[in-house]
Amino acid sequence: MAKPEEEWIEVAGRSVRISNPHKPYFTSGVQLSKIDIVRYYLSIADGALNGIRNRPIVLKRFVDGAEKEPFYQKRAPSDTPDWLRTVTLSFPSGRTAEEVVVDDAAGLAWIVNLGCIELHPHAVTADDLDHPNELRIDLDPQPGVAWSDVCSVAMQVKSLLDEAGLVGWPKTSGSRGIHINVRIDPRWSFTDVRRAALALAREVERRHPMASSKWWKEERHGVFLDYNQNAKDRTTCSAYSVRPLPDARVSTPLAWDEVMQCDPSEFTVLTVPERFSKIGDPQAAMDQNAGSLDALLEMSLRDEANGIGDAPWPPHFKKQWNEGKRVQPSKAKKPDTEEGEDADPAASAKKSRATGRRKSAMPLLVIAQSPDKAAAQEGLDRWKQKYPEAAEQLAEDDILVDRMRGSAYVWYRIRVNLRHVPEEMRPLQEPPDPDDDPTRAWRSERMKE
Repeated sequence: MAKPEEEWIEVAGRSVRISNPHKPYFTSGVQLSKIDIVRYYLSIADGALNGIRNRPIVLKRFVDGAEKEPFYQKRAPSDTPDWLRTVTLSFPSGRTAEEVVVDDAAGLAWIVNLGCIELHPHAVTADDLDHPNELRIDLDPQPGVAWSDVCSVAMQVKSLLDEAGLVGWPKTSGSRGIHINVRIDPRWSFTDVRRAALALAREVERRHPMASSKWWKEERHGVFLDYNQNAKDRTTCSAYSVRPLPDARVSTPLAWDEVMQCDPSEFTVLTVPERFSKIGDPQAAMDQNAGSLDALLEMSLRDEANGIGDAPWPPHFKKQWNEGKRVQPSKAKKPDTEEGEDADPAASAKKSRATGRRKSAMPLLVIAQSPDKAAAQEGLDRWKQKYPEAAEQLAEDDILVDRMRGSAYVWYRIRVNLRHVPEEMRPLQEPPDPDDDPTRAWRSERMKE
């Protein structure tokens, strides 16, 4: 049997093995192999390293290429070379893991060989794992939102950061959004950094009609500022990461005067190296501009004094002492009955069973859930064919595609919001199709504990 193909490259004074170098990584749009992605990263290594150097990294591995589902690997592989550092991180679950730290181009090439076409560093450095030195502002447009609106919200964020004495560094997300990273002094806990991010999101929401700080998708509009990206153990793709889109789009650092004029589709594996060679890294001075969170934390205190408490945390975090009910509004019990409704909960339940319908301010149906995004989308297509009249009433943002992330996997849940569908036309909740929820067994075990 022939030995698997491999190629050895010399990088930063080290020999790095690239296995299966010609394995296809992008095929549905541009045609790129694994070695093409390695060469891309080496061509912009100085810029990519600015975002990951001296930081523990979660390995998001696309071992079968960009068109297949990745998996997340927190722990360093058993064959990690001796010259690559690791640090021990602790997580909200109480578990720990030895994570890889990349300091040079050789380490960068080594993790790309593992299938890491995206780079996912933590917001802390290996020198201080308890105090983030980066505030992360993730602008996530909802379906149907124009790129110009995302850019407009980004400029409002810049204005607020200027007022707070902070320097923001924008980059395209590599998809439809914008990321703004802010270097901060490592003096605050993850909880305080998240508080600052939440206060910023709420203030931008007050100032810009297209901005939203609402955690639940059914409440969002426009551009969501994802404050929870600053919770401990959360990572986002860093600068110059390649995204798994057909055109091999890149998360590209920008100067602020480029934000309103740029087209994110122009930044790809094929174009960014030339841009980098001409203008260098627009974020090269980021580490020299660390600032204070005091102004944003003062905003948080004012919100709290006005009765605006904490917002929902990600589901795998413990309930916080000042956090409200962690339940999506469409499933929350109303504190007071409305006129004409039964005061007795048992009577209300009986009424719901009798009519076959449950009244809800946000009537949501779970349509499909699967680790295979295409299979989930096919389930939605089948639902639309089954209920064409209801499907015609849906707005673009009534279809909620949730990308759920577990400890070592991702899966997709598709829901529809029937708010625009007349009540007499609303289909009932049926078993999702497909109904492959990889967390079901885990939740069943927790129920037994």
